[in-house]
Amino acid sequence: MRVFDQKKELTSFLQKEIAEKRTIGLVPTMGALHQGHISLVKTALAENDLVVVSIFVNPTQFDKKDDLEKYPKKIEQDLDLLSSVSQQIVVFSPSADEIYGNNIKSQAYQFDGLDKVMEGEFREGHFDGVGTIVELFLKTVSPNRAYFGEKDFQQLQIIKKMVESKKLPYQIIGCPIEREPNGLAMSSRNERLSKKVRQEASFIYNVLLTAKTKFGTESAYNILEWVKAQFEKNAFLKLEYFEIADEDTLTPILKKQANTKYRAFIAVYANGVRLIDNLRLN
Repeated sequence: MRVFDQKKELTSFLQKEIAEKRTIGLVPTMGALHQGHISLVKTALAENDLVVVSIFVNPTQFDKKDDLEKYPKKIEQDLDLLSSVSQQIVVFSPSADEIYGNNIKSQAYQFDGLDKVMEGEFREGHFDGVGTIVELFLKTVSPNRAYFGEKDFQQLQIIKKMVESKKLPYQIIGCPIEREPNGLAMSSRNERLSKKVRQEASFIYNVLLTAKTKFGTESAYNILEWVKAQFEKNAFLKLEYFEIADEDTLTPILKKQANTKYRAFIAVYANGVRLIDNLRLN
């Protein structure tokens, strides 16, 4: 397994692979890898000759400094885990200076409103930071395909929009959410939860499942009010938002429309740790 921390060395290596007609998959991560990441890596390995896994905690997508400082960093564990999966993995783990130089700043993007709801409403500048780093990694690696988990479904749609609008020649592939045995969506942030709260957080997925059942017979308004009531009774979890939206446009639902895919989106605080999840409803 090859590990690079310099863009120039990575691109030099990859240019030789591309010249030999080898296909490349990219799995961008912020480290603290778990089985959700590994599922992306395995999918990429099955569909490409070589897989690049980036490990970089991107400062421009954090709207709160303390959240950035608390984000778990486990590079040695990450490398051991990836090495156990395959030797056909190339790791790119640069410093912030290597990526941004002396100007740690996001570009400004137009995402056609996809960035104005849900995560965008509560995390100012977040998606400009995401777009900036993903575009940079795509252009550095030049992959045939790049893989993203559907846990960050809004992010996935925004990356697809960015690639489409800039006419970038990369295929963006979304992969299903991996869950812990109790249903909690796998996330690096889960490591910051106590054992008790981690178990209690299964409540989030259970609420989504019930919302899916209710969606067949009840109005979106009634479901939203029901979800709020459930969290008001929960001592461990604080609801930030719950939204039902068009899966393609991310427009919040007003009235159910035929031939439209809807998805429920949720953000919750568990002892100060922010967790997100989503579930297709129909």
